[in-house]
Amino acid sequence: MTLPKPDSIAQQHSKQLLSLIYDEIDRAGGKITFAEYMHLCLYAPGLGYYSAGSQKLGRHGDFTTAPEISSLFSRTFAHHIKDVLVQLEQPSIIEFGAGSGKMAADILLELASLNLLPEKYYIIEVSADLRERQCNTISRLIPDLADKVVWLASFPANFSGVVLANEVCVAMPIHLLHFKQGGVFERYVEHNEASLQWCDDELSQAALTSHATEIQTLINDDDYITEVNLAAESWLCSIADGLQQGAIFICDYGYPKADYYHPQRSEGTLMCYFQHQGHADPLILQGLQDITSHVDFTLLAQAAIDNNLEVTGFQSQADFLLAGGIAELYDAGKRDELTMLQQATEIKQLTLPSAMGESFKVLTLSKNLEQLLSRCQLADRRYTL
Repeated sequence: MTLPKPDSIAQQHSKQLLSLIYDEIDRAGGKITFAEYMHLCLYAPGLGYYSAGSQKLGRHGDFTTAPEISSLFSRTFAHHIKDVLVQLEQPSIIEFGAGSGKMAADILLELASLNLLPEKYYIIEVSADLRERQCNTISRLIPDLADKVVWLASFPANFSGVVLANEVCVAMPIHLLHFKQGGVFERYVEHNEASLQWCDDELSQAALTSHATEIQTLINDDDYITEVNLAAESWLCSIADGLQQGAIFICDYGYPKADYYHPQRSEGTLMCYFQHQGHADPLILQGLQDITSHVDFTLLAQAAIDNNLEVTGFQSQADFLLAGGIAELYDAGKRDELTMLQQATEIKQLTLPSAMGESFKVLTLSKNLEQLLSRCQLADRRYTL
């Protein structure tokens, strides 16, 4: 595949980040873990993909998310959220990585129509650039509700409400493991005078050892590269610690563990996206492309159980949206024929197995809720975790 060529300004930006990465490798003694490399590529201040000012979402960016495709996605999500809010006193919502801010705006509009607005809608966003875009979007789309939205630096203690994470875990830095010749190694990034390159060495963290042992029983392959997302595990543990009562909705593309570490998936799930073209080389276009990997939902479910959360549901995105009433929302709208046709196309993109409907899953977790979240029981797949 031939990727589009970045313009001269973008190339200069990438060179600056590459120079920083070279310095970090030298400072570390000649190599850094892929997790460290991915963190620099995505989050290095002022230079990383999510920290710089380039457009990431939509037609002129590198990828499109469900909230950008259709407001019906977030409006349907609001009905799942409603089932939690009605059980709580003075609940709020926290959204991690809120993208353009459109999901927050659409959810608040729908909850307002249901007369069930939260006390606050908090956003935790690591990118200063995206925080500014979110603020502008919310001020433009929901000026009367903008005072509900507050940005936080970290998850609060004793939180009661709903936690949303749409395409968050897939953007967390992952460790790469390489199983070969009967052993397991971690993949590191080093450099020569001309370029970055891979090298294998011993595992960098003791926490990877138990994961590697479990993966080994699933792959039966002596040359297998895959990922472990320790960051997602740690992130969920911190939320569980701060959540007093409520629910967590995690929407991402991924698999249960047995499918994630299938013997046929011998090159892992790591992907890069540049101007809507996907490829598998993360050692190029530093700071200009998104780097991502699928989610191991079994890992998250186990982390939830270990931290006193209840695994309430596991559904495909299609089933989650159907349970939330996306078809009813579409039927209830009074629109012209062209808008109806456009929304029908959007629903197909969100729900068809050949589009996002099957590749994306929703893991629902809860804590101290008295009533069952019945929508999460439709076509529930917890038995696969």
